[in-house]
Amino acid sequence: MALMYRLYANFKQPEVLSGMECNVNAKVLNVAPKMELVRHSYFGRFAKKTQPRLSLTVPGLGRMRQVTVAASPPAEDTAVLTEPLTKDDLVSYLASGCKSKEKWRIGTEHEKFGFEVETLRPMSYEQIAALLNGISERFEWEKIMEGDHVIGLKQGKQNISLEPGGQFELSGAPLETLHQTCAEVNSHLYQVKAVAEEMGIGFLGIGFQPKWALKDIPIMPKGRYEIMRNYMPKVGSLGLDMMFRTCTVQVNLDFSSESDMIRKFRAGLALQPIATAIFANSPFTEGKPNGFLSMRSHIWSDTDNNRTGMLPFVFSNSFGFEAYVDYALDVPMYFVYRNKKYIDCSGMSFRDFLKGKLPAIPGELPTIVDWENHLTTIFPEVRLKRYLEMRGADGGPWRRLCALPAYWVGLLYDEISLQSVLEMTADWTEEERQTLRNKVPILGLKTPFRDGLLKHVAEDVLALAKDGLERRLCKEGGFLKEVAEVVATGVTPAEKLLELYHGKWGLNVDPVFQELLY
Repeated sequence: MALMYRLYANFKQPEVLSGMECNVNAKVLNVAPKMELVRHSYFGRFAKKTQPRLSLTVPGLGRMRQVTVAASPPAEDTAVLTEPLTKDDLVSYLASGCKSKEKWRIGTEHEKFGFEVETLRPMSYEQIAALLNGISERFEWEKIMEGDHVIGLKQGKQNISLEPGGQFELSGAPLETLHQTCAEVNSHLYQVKAVAEEMGIGFLGIGFQPKWALKDIPIMPKGRYEIMRNYMPKVGSLGLDMMFRTCTVQVNLDFSSESDMIRKFRAGLALQPIATAIFANSPFTEGKPNGFLSMRSHIWSDTDNNRTGMLPFVFSNSFGFEAYVDYALDVPMYFVYRNKKYIDCSGMSFRDFLKGKLPAIPGELPTIVDWENHLTTIFPEVRLKRYLEMRGADGGPWRRLCALPAYWVGLLYDEISLQSVLEMTADWTEEERQTLRNKVPILGLKTPFRDGLLKHVAEDVLALAKDGLERRLCKEGGFLKEVAEVVATGVTPAEKLLELYHGKWGLNVDPVFQELLY
């Protein structure tokens, strides 16, 4: 559905057409043919351009009807500023994400490492550009350019983007069911492989680059990454590893109100270490075991403590949209985007920006897109935008790409399961939550917790997720099968890889490129 922003004097909740029904046996995902809707802006002083209609093709399912959607927030500002932003505007921006339950959607993002099949070396930018151009031409994606460089693709509400070291990321469209989510993942992998295999390129589903050193990783020609690359070593010892050698999968979920956001945020933070353990899949560094089950998760512990972590203030009685805005305002900036160029504002204050006192561009005031961009540079275990992002899981093979959203949807989109989680975790202390965050990357489900192991808590949590999916009546419980064995045995994917390394692989990490090949 096309979402057009018009100017209104009063703030109203967005209207979204809901035309899909849970019919898992249907070969075509039924999308109501309504072509255009009007949506009120999150506050009446901003207007944005309408995005074109595009369609999604799913192998084996035929071509879906065209789904008209708005693209993700642009890096280039298209907002019309009529008066200076205030803190209240920033709070209202987050609050504009509230939507009624029938309008909740599931958004999945996943990253993967591209490599040359013959040499196992990372793809160069030139190879990545050829891949992006090939996908664009063959499957009708719109190119995203930065100067003369293609840096991504866009089709409807799906985006393909590049992480700093060339990690290939799909940011999926907001979808109603896990069946649609998995179909989207399959469609994306089909398209990528159709072009990549002709180039001798493969893709690896793992949380940390298992073989190559930082010096071997190509640098993508994106201005924001150059700013981050220069800033990261000033604030942590592992920031460059985070940028260039990690891959994750995350799920984005909606909330109905401020109180619903708070409940989901707290549940998500409390249970994030369990998700990290279940999906732990990064035990190798430069060809050898690194001592961690989730090296990716460990890396975030010393990347930049100003913008990462478990956010204890979320559990305070005063927490809400305004408290998160106060937190985000105090997170040092990276950049401002003006005239198709990134301006280095690293370490500067968005509070100063609101007053027109940003040293890099004195006198200039921020727009809402500057705020959107700033929010993308904050990296806690759960992140708030106009939806909540669950950020604790390692990248992995395609079945686990469907399992992660199943885990969180079952827990957070069902009221009974969500309330059960909140009651289960109500007496967990800040110290206990942080201890789990620190130990899980090393010990996984074998992490001690109170009188037992984290595995025992995970068993209860997985049961709640299954029950939550059952109550959705969409026959989605099967997507949890991929992780049910992990929880039942307490053996994480990383531990299985280590067993292969010490056994069948003969202390050689190279077979992982075949083991976890998409």
